[in-house]
Amino acid sequence: MYPLPTNVARGTFVSDNVELLRAQGHEVKVVNPLPRMLKYQESRRSTLTGVAKAPVKFEHGEVEVLAPRFWGLPGHPYPSITIGSMKRMTKKVSNWLNDWQPQIIICHTIWPAAELAGRLAKQLSIPWIAVVHGHDFDVGLQDSNIGHHISRLAKQANQIVTVSQRLADIAKREQITNHSVIRCHTAVEDEWLTEPKNWRGRWRKEKLDILFPADPRRPEKNHYLALQTGEELESRGWIVGITTLRQQPRTIVWDRMLVANVTLITSLRESGPLVARESLACGTPVVSVNVGDVKDYLQEFCLVEDYDPVKLADAIELTLQQDWQKKFDMPDNYSLDYVSSQWQELLSNHVAQT
Repeated sequence: MYPLPTNVARGTFVSDNVELLRAQGHEVKVVNPLPRMLKYQESRRSTLTGVAKAPVKFEHGEVEVLAPRFWGLPGHPYPSITIGSMKRMTKKVSNWLNDWQPQIIICHTIWPAAELAGRLAKQLSIPWIAVVHGHDFDVGLQDSNIGHHISRLAKQANQIVTVSQRLADIAKREQITNHSVIRCHTAVEDEWLTEPKNWRGRWRKEKLDILFPADPRRPEKNHYLALQTGEELESRGWIVGITTLRQQPRTIVWDRMLVANVTLITSLRESGPLVARESLACGTPVVSVNVGDVKDYLQEFCLVEDYDPVKLADAIELTLQQDWQKKFDMPDNYSLDYVSSQWQELLSNHVAQT
């Protein structure tokens, strides 16, 4: 995924990677294959908003973007249709690149974009890297229609990059040998970096602003559990308000993190989530179920093992009672400098081999 003109909240993790590479001096162009669909079909998933009418060519952050269309049915019951469509797309992308010769391809999704990345890399005689952010391994590998295609493409890539150790363990189980872990860095801009905030209101009598940092229409985000947690807190005397995020620009997302008392994550699956680290950078504590990589940086009292609204409410109250006088500790491997150096080393190794 990549941001679209009418949905800038889409694919921000890929956009962050593009900006990181440009900051290193690399020239980058983006190919963002989109499914052919009608406007009403965008309601199937919030990440599809803006896809139906997206232009074929546009710019995002001074980066040229080509958005060719492919055919594919929802759920991919006939993956051969999508594979054939991706194969035909190769010539269109080559014509768009014209005389511009890339040295490497980074593919931020395996299915189905890696079908295009692999063919294009072979045509140009360059290496290609596949980056797994979660869905390909968490959901795709278990899909009877596309699971074996994802495994096949992952093994064809010159390198697999996973954004967490949990995903790397899946790659190992799939007998994918060339894989490494490079996490997504925390990309909050300096203007929004804030010291942690302590709770200063009346206990169980004040308004409690909880941020649910996701679109509630996405079932894997488990919005219902967040509502149940809010009801439990209200039964204890709190006046609870829950703010959700849809397709807002990141600056608005960070603004909402600044004013929230606590960020609540109840997702059924996550690779990060990025919003947890962004919230901490904005000075707002995070309470989360043990999902993704949150256990790497959240303190024990902020983590809940069970999907239980009572335990989540307990964790929120315990978190509010803490004295947050120091900055939240974040491991170095999530920093921009560390992630940037990992990407620089990875790209140098592959380009040197060509």
